[in-house]
Amino acid sequence: MTTKLIIHDVDENIALGLKRRAAANGRSTEAEHREILKSALQRPRRRPFLEVLASMPDVGRDDDFEVRGA
Repeated sequence: MTTKLIIHDVDENIALGLKRRAAANGRSTEAEHREILKSALQRPRRRPFLEVLASMPDVGRDDDFEVRGA
């Protein structure tokens, strides 16, 4: 099922940018708009914290993190 989406009061520069981007990608303005919405809404919002920790390089020594003077 598809739904029509109508957007009013778009800044002229935004509309022109959309037309230029569509032309550069070989798509109609409408198809470009659909692609932008799809891309924005389907990407993951955040990486899980454990994934961020796991991606950190293994550098330094454990004693770099010792509490001194406690």
